[in-house]
Amino acid sequence: MTDTRDVKIRVRNLSKVFGNQPDKALTLRDQGMKRPEILEKTGQTLGLSSVDFDVMEGELLVIMGLSGSGKSTLIRCLNRLIEPTEGEIIIDGQDVAKLDDKSLLQCRRKHFSMVFQNFALFPHRTVQQNAEFGLEVRGENKEVCFQRGRDALKQVGLDGWEDAYPSQLSGGMQQRVGLARALANDSTVLLMDEAFSALDPLIRKDMQQELLALQHKMKKTTIFITHDLDEALSIGDRIILLKDGEVVQIGSPESILTHPANDYVARFVEGVDMSRILTAQSAMTDVRATARDDDGPRTALRKMGENGLNSLFVVRRDRTLLGIVTAEDAERAVRENLTDLTELIHSDCCKISPEEPLHNLFTLFAGHNHPLAVVDEQSRLMGVVVKGSVLAELAEAGEANA
Repeated sequence: MTDTRDVKIRVRNLSKVFGNQPDKALTLRDQGMKRPEILEKTGQTLGLSSVDFDVMEGELLVIMGLSGSGKSTLIRCLNRLIEPTEGEIIIDGQDVAKLDDKSLLQCRRKHFSMVFQNFALFPHRTVQQNAEFGLEVRGENKEVCFQRGRDALKQVGLDGWEDAYPSQLSGGMQQRVGLARALANDSTVLLMDEAFSALDPLIRKDMQQELLALQHKMKKTTIFITHDLDEALSIGDRIILLKDGEVVQIGSPESILTHPANDYVARFVEGVDMSRILTAQSAMTDVRATARDDDGPRTALRKMGENGLNSLFVVRRDRTLLGIVTAEDAERAVRENLTDLTELIHSDCCKISPEEPLHNLFTLFAGHNHPLAVVDEQSRLMGVVVKGSVLAELAEAGEANA
């Protein structure tokens, strides 16, 4: 599926060499040498090498890799906390890599907020004062600082805790304060560097769900760094997988799992429970036939017979799903000379979103004898899922990873 959103950040040929002779390292890189050889020959560390990617407006992009892969270096190059050695970082048409100090400061204040792994809260400031801090630095007046801080705390579920101090909060709550501080700044891009890594597993899961809920509501362009594959698969719209400072693969969680770019990616993702990652959309098939709300029972029966079906989904002209009608009910209506199909519609048919994980569908099949209807946010019928297509999708994914 083509992403129709605008590009927010465009990164091209981004490289970072740690050392005092970067040109030597890049020359050897251009000759085909990799990081270990370059380090051995020059003592220079190739932190990033010719990285290219786009970040779409409102996207939650995950950058992941093992320790030393370059993911934290990459996120810090975006706002020049680390100076890139070469390359372009274009945000809203402005090349961050070419800005002078004053322009860079303005760019950071406008575009970037950052959430760190270690929370980075001030212990002597209250929760409210911590949330306001970025706005204070920016020179906003007290009323603006207070209101935006208060609103951000409410967004992350901390209303009522404004006068508490960080030491009085759990780890998850402290991270919520860090997130609130970033949201209060109202920057266009949220950078999150291993933001949940220090949390206990259950709290971490809660924060992931909190982030997804905020993302759904606010559509904030977010770049999230993690070394945890399950976390990346759970929250990412797309994933960039790094190895030794190079991009190995970019794609949706599903595409990376089902079509790994090479053996390294395949080994990286092996053992993942595919039923928790693949979604209803991957197993969805087209609807062979539907009934309209102004059809009669005879018309519905004819459509069922022509398509070998024992039931039909009933939709309005705009594809809004009204429910399902069975052959048994339609036959009874014909015998009784009924002409109104709407009286036969079972409106409690099972509706699922295209993002529903496949592992959730098996219990739904157990309680229904009919296909599951896949609908969009406006309840318009997109397709159907039958149990056989779910099993086939999982089997195909398993073969791809074998």
